[in-house]
Amino acid sequence: MTNIVPISDAMEMPVWRRPVTLLFVMAMSMPVAFYAWYALLNNFVIEVAGFDGADIGLLHTVREIPGFLAVGVIAIIIFVREQVLGLVSLAMLGVATAFTAWFPSLGGLLFLTLLSSIGFHYYETVNQSLQLQWLPQDRAPQMLGWIMGASSAMTLVVFVLIVLMWEPLGLTYNLVFMTAGGFTLVMAVVCLFAYPQFEAPHPQIKKMILRKRYWLYYALQFMSGARRQIFMVFAGFMMVEKFGFEVHELTGLYLINLVVNMLAAPFLGRAVGYFGERRALICEYIGLAIVFAAYGGIYWFGWGVFLAATLYVIDHILFGFALALKTYFQKIADPGDIAPTAAVAFTINHIAAVFLPVLLGLLWVVSPAAVFALAACMALISLSLAMLIPRHPEPGYETVFARGLPAPAE
Repeated sequence: MTNIVPISDAMEMPVWRRPVTLLFVMAMSMPVAFYAWYALLNNFVIEVAGFDGADIGLLHTVREIPGFLAVGVIAIIIFVREQVLGLVSLAMLGVATAFTAWFPSLGGLLFLTLLSSIGFHYYETVNQSLQLQWLPQDRAPQMLGWIMGASSAMTLVVFVLIVLMWEPLGLTYNLVFMTAGGFTLVMAVVCLFAYPQFEAPHPQIKKMILRKRYWLYYALQFMSGARRQIFMVFAGFMMVEKFGFEVHELTGLYLINLVVNMLAAPFLGRAVGYFGERRALICEYIGLAIVFAAYGGIYWFGWGVFLAATLYVIDHILFGFALALKTYFQKIADPGDIAPTAAVAFTINHIAAVFLPVLLGLLWVVSPAAVFALAACMALISLSLAMLIPRHPEPGYETVFARGLPAPAE
């Protein structure tokens, strides 16, 4: 764990000990704890903890707080290496998941949710930073696509095992939480000691930075977070409220999404590498605008459940193009800015999570179609921003307005 190996020397190591392999192992370890918790949470809090709507709303508010405070990663990496922080955060997620069933009370679950959310969000922040530091620019889109596909495959395994084994084996909440959380914890500890500390060629700035020339990246991150909230909160809710989907039917839709994403993710990564970030993001936002408008059409014109389910899957596929936002930043960033900007961007991405679900929930009561119409408008705003990305972005040429201008010394 204390052995420091420069990235340039890592290719001489066995395949299983290389940085890319570590990224794959972490990407496949996180979903086991997180999605086991996600799959069982609603049933557990109702059947065991006796939650009502106010309780679950409070729990999800607490869950989003660490994402909004992800900028705190910058202070921690002054004292702790990013790789260590990422694995410790992954272990924290595993521990919190493992003990979820031991504290079936509002206070207990709020505490464990906060603990697991700190682990999840800090892991995701550091993981994004390490990906951009460790992956070469020419291969980053393809590798990110494969990593995303591997993560989806492991999530699929978790869901399938729960669906197939819950009743036949008489599984309990405690057994599933302990097994899933324990697996993630063990993998985090193994990675902590089995891999050396990889040293990226460029030291990271360990203070919060906001650079004017990254403004387009910040704006795209904010809009991405806003759209993500609408999809996560309201798209699935629509399937249950309007079409009466039962648990196994909605879980089946999740499984379809995962299989499609697992197969599509490597091709999406290749597409981003071939066509470039500008075209990939334009394609994503045009598609999302159409999908959200069609969601509204379900309410306006009474379209059926098959179309709704199809839109749900297409929606999920289009979000896979979000990896283009990572590689766009990788191309325009000063190498030392990646870690602090990843933390700042994660916070910006979660700003909407603080207020948007509550406000749109009130609008939903009046007009669900209006919520999706607003989402379509957000996608169009993102589209207008994406059109400002150059075909070949680089430092000093972050937007179409910046051609020929030197990168400012900030």
